[in-house]
Amino acid sequence: MDAALIGSLVVLAVIDSTSFGTLLIPIWMMLAPGRLQPARLLVYLATVAVFYLVIGVVLLFGAAVFLDDLRPALESRPFQVAQLVFGIGLLGFALVTGRRRPTGDTEPGRLVRWRERAMTGQASSKALIGLALAAVTLEAATMLPYLAAIGLLGAAALTLPARIAILAGYCAVMILPALVLLAARLGVAERVQPMLVAVNRWMARNAANTTAWVVGILGFLFASDAARQLELFEALSKAI
Repeated sequence: MDAALIGSLVVLAVIDSTSFGTLLIPIWMMLAPGRLQPARLLVYLATVAVFYLVIGVVLLFGAAVFLDDLRPALESRPFQVAQLVFGIGLLGFALVTGRRRPTGDTEPGRLVRWRERAMTGQASSKALIGLALAAVTLEAATMLPYLAAIGLLGAAALTLPARIAILAGYCAVMILPALVLLAARLGVAERVQPMLVAVNRWMARNAANTTAWVVGILGFLFASDAARQLELFEALSKAI
């Protein structure tokens, strides 16, 4: 596994760690009224990580089965050109979407009610797991970083167990920022609370811009990888 692959996976994992289900909902849970119950948040984060991992393993297994048949097409020049155009298109979409002005502070009422039920002492683990699965399901249409990571792992010259192990590490990185914030919230609550409120407000207000950043980074990764395979950088350096 080369440094470029490691770097790309780390970037994608960090992007995924700031998503709605992996960061915004955990922050909401930390801001829930009453005494913080860390065990409940840990159940939620573990469910998110395991569910992502299961989805990834299923997709990796499918990639391992069909990759040999698809590899000639994936390595063909027409596909690489199409990938370059697709990446540039994502960059353009991100630029257009990122120009939108952020809206006012809004919190989806249904998710707030789920949060309150999940963090109350009477709620069972089923409520936490249900909240985690609902969050992942809502994010299914925007799993672009995760799907890109699975695509990179599927194309890498690695065994299936090695890919699964790396994917497990990827999922751990996804929930790491939330775990760090939880530890800080437990240790120095009076210092962390204002930051959690500010981050929660910013993420809720700038959801569209955050999506634009994600799409833009993915477009850059797709376009740069295609340009490397097409040897466009070498041609450009020679022309200069």
